[in-house]
Amino acid sequence: MSHRPPNILFFLPDQHRPDWLGLNPALPLRTPHIDRLAARGIRFTQAFCPSPLCAPSRAALASGRDYDRCGVINNNDNYPLDQPTYYQALRDAGYRVAGVGKFDLHKSLADPQNLDWHLDGSRLLKEWGFTEGIDNEGKLDGSNAYRLHGGPRGPYLAFLQSRGLAELYVREHEIRKEHMDAYTTVLPDDAYCDNWIAENGLRFLRGFPPGQPWHLVINFTGPHNPMDVTASMRERWQDVNLPLPHDNDHPDKEGLLRNRQNYAAMIENIDRHVGRFIAALRERGELENTLIVYASDHGEMLGDHGRWGKSTWYTPSVGIPLIVAGPGLVQGSASEALVSLHDLTATFLELAGVDPLPEMDAHSLLPILQGRATTHRDIVISGLDDWRMVYDGRYKLVVSSERPPLLYDLTADPYEDRNIADQRPELVSRLREVLAAHTGFVGL
Repeated sequence: MSHRPPNILFFLPDQHRPDWLGLNPALPLRTPHIDRLAARGIRFTQAFCPSPLCAPSRAALASGRDYDRCGVINNNDNYPLDQPTYYQALRDAGYRVAGVGKFDLHKSLADPQNLDWHLDGSRLLKEWGFTEGIDNEGKLDGSNAYRLHGGPRGPYLAFLQSRGLAELYVREHEIRKEHMDAYTTVLPDDAYCDNWIAENGLRFLRGFPPGQPWHLVINFTGPHNPMDVTASMRERWQDVNLPLPHDNDHPDKEGLLRNRQNYAAMIENIDRHVGRFIAALRERGELENTLIVYASDHGEMLGDHGRWGKSTWYTPSVGIPLIVAGPGLVQGSASEALVSLHDLTATFLELAGVDPLPEMDAHSLLPILQGRATTHRDIVISGLDDWRMVYDGRYKLVVSSERPPLLYDLTADPYEDRNIADQRPELVSRLREVLAAHTGFVGL
């Protein structure tokens, strides 16, 4: 890379499971821009999140700390303002730090009065380390706050209200279960949340002053439930067949399929915007000095094992897509190295020439990205509330305070159907010791 610190363009959609990309030959997804990004860089096939829930995972990313030390246990906690962030470190080093979309560093669902983003999306941005940005509501957070307060509490619902669409949007969320959480929204394309987020992000990108390094994070609200898509997004997927969820006996097969079709449509819509941002980079003449990252805060069960959303230890929930591309990095490679989302924190800081954050657990990915290493971590750990998971690249142990341990051989049993804890007690003991040494969590 050039002598100037690289720019960083970071796509961080919400709830994107690791196996749902156009790179998966089993799915008819068209994600040409993400595919080309992978061809220009490295795709990590064994990437995981520190916690399969929005607020703790994003807090771990902001701080570079593991779940048990990031200060955010679940969505009832706000990010501790006295805890440093990598955003602050980059800003202090001369970066212009911007972000748009669903940051999820505050909201504290335990206190509905805290569902407030300010109508311009500026609340707490400077405290977190941003030069500028728009922090907007998530899908259900926004409509819940609107109902509670009788009007918008964030920039997206304020935008919808200005268009006369807020009441319709909130009403859709109220009746979403009638459509098995998957439906075609009445919103026009230009009012759809991810499209609005992309426009905001492109406006910031095009306005960055030349000569100053920048970091821009795009926090798409999709492909998060409810699986709402516009009519144009739905048209492409209306008659496309997709594999139904694994181990799911729900009788509404059309509803199951519609959820998956709409989920795919949201991913393809995000891919379209990835292409627009890369085109804008090229127009600015900055493509050759920009690190581009595509990841997610956590995955999505999408009906597998009869479960939806996140918060569980199954791989579709704790796994994430991760693609990193940039000048001077290895190109067209798929890495099986074990990595965690918050390793990006250390990577960004090292690339920028900035010292690590205090008490940081993250490990820079640069040795792999530059072709100097093929392995990264011996294990990855994820957890939430009363359970922790440790995975060594083949065996996954899940320890809980409420049930006996679970052990899976992901090589022989990728769907995690067979608990082999009773057959392999020595593995349970070894992995339990490793987990306890890293987290202090012992479980039952």
